[in-house]
Amino acid sequence: MKTLENQTILYDEDCPLCQAYTSAFVKTGMLDKNGRKPYCDIDETEQEFIDTERAANEIALVDYKTKTVLYGIESLLKIIGNSFPWIEKIGHLAPVNYFLKKTYSFISYNRKVIMPSVVRENQTVKCEPTFNHSYRITYLILAVLVTTLVLFECSKLLPQLPESSIWREFSLAVGQIGFQSLFLIRSDRKKLLTYLGNMMTVSLFGSLLLLPIIIASKFTTLSGNLILIWFGITVMLMLKEHFRRITLLKLPVYLTPTWVLYRIIALFIILNF
Repeated sequence: MKTLENQTILYDEDCPLCQAYTSAFVKTGMLDKNGRKPYCDIDETEQEFIDTERAANEIALVDYKTKTVLYGIESLLKIIGNSFPWIEKIGHLAPVNYFLKKTYSFISYNRKVIMPSVVRENQTVKCEPTFNHSYRITYLILAVLVTTLVLFECSKLLPQLPESSIWREFSLAVGQIGFQSLFLIRSDRKKLLTYLGNMMTVSLFGSLLLLPIIIASKFTTLSGNLILIWFGITVMLMLKEHFRRITLLKLPVYLTPTWVLYRIIALFIILNF
């Protein structure tokens, strides 16, 4: 790898994904050993030429010699392109660059609901992305669609349940959002959408856990007991993750019992109507 020297990338130390890929840049030699730095460690001198708000939203690559900064996908293309120029050329093609920027922004603005972190009250500089309604709503829609498709496939493996339809699973996913919103109806929109984003991430987490057994069922016959056990373990892990997230976010504890209650009500309706 060709090292991009005298360049430092400012990363969100509370974001596991940010930690992983910036660490990989250093370990592979794309950046030198001082090539990354936690965003929260920038000092007042650095804040004079770094757009701190933008750097919280889009990872910043700082050239301390020229005091110039690249942000977001441009910073990543600069680092990767130093070793693989052809990738940088492709990444700067108008349609590709547009897609990369939108994808990057979608992940960056939602990273705190994808991977929540402990709120550190004593930090003076926080790498907190600006709240973006459009990207959050888009994330919720995508999560609902993925959850719907996975649960529809999973329902085919459970003969104990009446035959399902894609619309039933879609209604259940959307209904969960509406039901839980009732218990935060007096909260501001940001707090509500932050919780809903985390809740739907738990649903995506559950969907990923169910994928192996869905895929396996396409190639072999699985016992009903195995499927029920797998499904039960998935639900328990989702319950644990839901509780962990509302604890991190300092949200009302009752949101976990109501989350469970909705699923019990939904199961009762499915079995009896």
